[in-house]
Order: sequence, then structure tokens, then C-alpha cells
Amino acid sequence: MNSGIGMKFAYKNKNKQFRGMDTKMAKTGNKIMNYSLRTLFAAAMTAFMVVFTATSTDAASRIKDIIEFEGVRENMLVGYGLVVGLNNTGDTLKDGHFTKQSLQSMLNRMGVKPTNDGLDSKNVAAVMVTASLPAFARQGARVDVTVSALGDSKSLLGGTLLVTPLLGADGEVYAVAQGQLAVGGFAAEGNAETVVKGVPTSGRIANGAIVEREVSFTLTGMTNVKLNLRNPDFTTARRIAQAINAFLGTNAARPSDLTTVQLRVPASYTENVVGLLTDIEQLRVEPDQLARVIIDEQSGVIVMGENVRISTVAIAQGSLTIRITEAAQVSQPGPFAEVGTTTTVDRTNVEVDEGEERQLTVLNPGVTLQELVNGLNALGIGPRDMITILQAVKASGALQAQIQVM
Repeated sequence: MNSGIGMKFAYKNKNKQFRGMDTKMAKTGNKIMNYSLRTLFAAAMTAFMVVFTATSTDAASRIKDIIEFEGVRENMLVGYGLVVGLNNTGDTLKDGHFTKQSLQSMLNRMGVKPTNDGLDSKNVAAVMVTASLPAFARQGARVDVTVSALGDSKSLLGGTLLVTPLLGADGEVYAVAQGQLAVGGFAAEGNAETVVKGVPTSGRIANGAIVEREVSFTLTGMTNVKLNLRNPDFTTARRIAQAINAFLGTNAARPSDLTTVQLRVPASYTENVVGLLTDIEQLRVEPDQLARVIIDEQSGVIVMGENVRISTVAIAQGSLTIRITEAAQVSQPGPFAEVGTTTTVDRTNVEVDEGEERQLTVLNPGVTLQELVNGLNALGIGPRDMITILQAVKASGALQAQIQVM
């Protein structure tokens, strides 16, 4: 009996111990769950702040993306040369042709005296060579060149450009080009058909020109720097000046007009103008833009800015469509008829569609770009008709935007 009572008592004690362990584990689990929830909430708030900050930051643009520093620019180069090695697709060397004259002059400089009868090949083409000399390009640097046919050659595929000096606007030679052309198009023809893909009369030479002369320009020692806006705007110019002044802590920048921001080099950057420009171009501002509608009538493309607004206006669009169908019918005598001839009778069907299902649509004042597009689409009109409507709305004074026709 005693042993049985002792066993029951021990069993009860074990149950109490188990219940105590369960309670402790439950409390520990709640603590862990509360800690996990707090950690998860903190992580979510951090992620939200990061996303919000990134969104706010992405709304602004870097100064380097909306301005150009005066003097830091490319220079255009151009030259005239000859492309040889063409597969009978070059210029026609007729008497007095500039390609023939250029070929004769080149051969004469090399000590060759060609005759007119010997220059009847079509493996040579006269070309214009263009290139852009980057800012601060040094001697020995290489730049890409574009080669375009000047005469009546059909293709520059497989050709090689001979040594061609590239001149600047001042007439000085700044680079020399030569090399094998890379042509993206081709042309093939037969007696009855011709196939042309791309532009076979134009090609490129990667790193095809070597810089021989440098453009003298230095940033060291400059006391004033001009920042030129790519899209001129008074508001954007003022925001750029304010951002620069806030960064430098002085009123070193001021907008002089809608295109230019004048920057006075601070004393701390006197010998480090490059460092000043590097720090400034990383600043972010939100550029302002003019409400503008761009129209390309040839392709029917319409591009409208975000700030385009429209006043109250009623628009109705209806088109008159006349469809004429010609169908020839044959009239002939009956079977076994002794008289009569077979004739052709014209049958014309004319259909007129005046677009009567088109209705008058009213656009409320101050509608957004999306509402404007939805309102015009509700009329069921295409891009070309929409161009005419936008021009008419602008003429009525209801479109608060500038229309630019390309």
C-alpha cells in the first residue's frame, strides 16, 4: 500500500513537473514570439523607410545628367578619303569624276603614273569620314569613325579605308583614320530583282582613328565655371544653384539665365577644380519641365508631358468615308440564241459613312494627361486624327501646353 501511495504521489509530482515545464516553455515561446514580432516589425519599418527614401531620391536627377560644364565637350572631325577592295560595287570612274581624280592624285603621290584607260575598275569608292574627338583626348588615343559613301557606289562591304586625315573646324588635322570597314547592311541584285538590307553604303571602324593633336584646355587655375542646362528652364537653374550653395555653404552659384548657372570656385577648391566638379555633379535636384506636346505628323507619334492640362472643352470628331467598289459583270445571250453578243457591263457600288455614331465629348477643366488620353480614346479616334484634334484644341486656347511639330 505504501509503495502504491508512493508511486501515485511520485506520479502526481511528475505531472506537476511536466505542467511546470509546459508553462515555462509556453512563457519562453511567447517571449521568443514577441521578440520575433518586434524584430520583424522593425525590419519592415526599416524596409519601408528604405523604399520610401529610394522613391524620394529617384524622383530627383543628378546634376551631371542635366547639365554640361562649359568647355568640356566633344569636337567634330571630318575628312575625305578612298575605300578600296570592293567587290565591283564601287564608284563608276567616268572622265571628270571626283573619285577618278582622287585616285589619280593618290597614285601620283606614290610614284605611279596611271593612264585613263587603266582606271576603269569599280573597286574604289570616295567616302566621307566623320568622328567625334572626346574632351581631353590625348595623343595616341583611339576613337571610332563613321564612313559614308559619297559617290554612286552600291556597297562598302569588304572595303578598306586608306589613310585619311580628319580635320576640325579650324582646318587643322587632329586625327588620322584607316582600317577595315564593318558594314551592317548588304545588297544583292540579279537581272529581275534586287534585295537590300540595311544601309550598305555606310559603315564604321572601331578605334579606327588615332589622335594626333590635342585640344588645349585645362581646368586647373579656373576661377569661374559655367554650368549649361541641356533643357533650359529658370526653375531648374535656380534649384541647381540652391543645391550647390547648400553643399558648399556659400553663395558661390547663381543662375544668370534659364540656361546658365555661374559658379565661383571657392578658395578651398582653388587648386582642385576637378574635385569641385566631381562633388557637384553627384548632387541631386528635381528638374522642372515645360508642359509640351510633341507631334510627328509623318509617323503619327504623339508624346505628351506630365504637366499637360486642358480647360473645359467639347470635342466631336466625325469623318466622312466614301467607299467605291467596281465590279464588272458579263452579259451574254441565252443558250442557243442565234443573235446577240457577249458584253461586259460595269457595276459600281458607292457607300458613304458619315460617322453618325460619333458623339460630342466634354472634357472637364484641369484634367490630367491620363484623363485627356482616356477622353480622346473614348471617341474611338486614331493617332492621326488625334493630332488634328490637339491642334484644334490648342487653337481654341483650351490646351495649356506648347505644341511642337517635328
